[in-house]
Amino acid sequence: MTNADDRMPLRRILITGASVAGNALAWWLSRRGFEVTVVERHPQFRDGGQNIDVRGAGRKVLAMMGLEDAVAESGTGETGIRFVNENDDTIAQFDVDETGSDGPTAELEILRGDLACILFDACADAVHFRFDDSINSVVDDGQKVSVTFASGQQAEYDHVIVAEGVGSSTRELVFKDENEPRWLDVTMGYFTIPKGSGDTDHCRIFTAGEGRSIWLRPDNRGTTRAILVVQKEADGDEALSNEEQEAFLRERFTDAGWEAGRVLKGLEATDDLYFDVLRQVKMDRWSKGRVILTGDAAWCATPIAGVGTTLAIVGAYVLAGELAHATDLSTALRRYENIMRPFVEKGQGVPKIAPKMLQPQTRFGVALQRAVLRVASTPGVKQLAVKVFATSADDIDLPEYEAVPLILRPSASSAGRGPSS
Repeated sequence: MTNADDRMPLRRILITGASVAGNALAWWLSRRGFEVTVVERHPQFRDGGQNIDVRGAGRKVLAMMGLEDAVAESGTGETGIRFVNENDDTIAQFDVDETGSDGPTAELEILRGDLACILFDACADAVHFRFDDSINSVVDDGQKVSVTFASGQQAEYDHVIVAEGVGSSTRELVFKDENEPRWLDVTMGYFTIPKGSGDTDHCRIFTAGEGRSIWLRPDNRGTTRAILVVQKEADGDEALSNEEQEAFLRERFTDAGWEAGRVLKGLEATDDLYFDVLRQVKMDRWSKGRVILTGDAAWCATPIAGVGTTLAIVGAYVLAGELAHATDLSTALRRYENIMRPFVEKGQGVPKIAPKMLQPQTRFGVALQRAVLRVASTPGVKQLAVKVFATSADDIDLPEYEAVPLILRPSASSAGRGPSS
């Protein structure tokens, strides 16, 4: 429905969430003439984090932003994946120079926070960032959105765009009880440990049985990113405290073998554990009035899908383009959903059996997995296996939008880009 108050353009926008989706969107909106503020609940910018990749259409968008080389230069250096046994003998190996951009390792592998930081820096003074704050309430009267922040400050915007994570609190404020997550029955712990003698430029994956696997991945900091994966039914573990999360992982991996002892020792000393019970966000709509969802808050596909970062970057490009060029708000939001939803739904199409295949429960299951991997990694079969199991990141025709010249906006003296803002 379109009315007189629905006409475009509307120029003052608040984005909540300063990670990949939020910062990419801020960049595109600022280039299209919008006055953009990004609010982030953490007191300072968080770099590092877990390994992610950018594929297909996401790389094309980064190239349009002039950032593809910067991302490549900040990459983790991961060149492939080795599946190993308890003695660290190679069962199967998949190298990026053999499998191409759709293989298990992408050509652009980077730490999540490093990518978000590149996007953050690219925004420069065109975007107003305020850290250590969050949204407490949102009131949409049809013409503007009134926001009250946790700091007590209040402000009005033409739109609020929620670019938070899978458990977005702002989404729940506005779209209460509309999120029906699809639980994938996988719990993961990500953290950084000291680099070991066996850590190379390959990701190593060890399947331990009883629904467990250990991943050790390279980074560009001289350390190693560890991932502990447990395949089990979701039963509320997302509510565990930090101490309970560590106990959960220690209990399940103490007898896992391979390098579990070293990894758990690293867990004791780490200060960056990220614990996640994987679920996909399933929303029937991505907007309500003048509040819009994007990124994981709208459509989290989970790390298993392998296209979450690409969806975030492409979604930012499409949403900014539609808001800038549509003649009215309803048209902009309808086109945004029509363009993105098929891409999202394909990316979310992870069969629930996949985690069970990746983390077998029995010794027989582990032996069967290893036999399949050996066959899949043989010459002539490897490329076919990648095509069968990989999720394509090119299954979207990127719309072309009229170029808009860069518009820089001065930073506000009370809440600029720095962490103390």
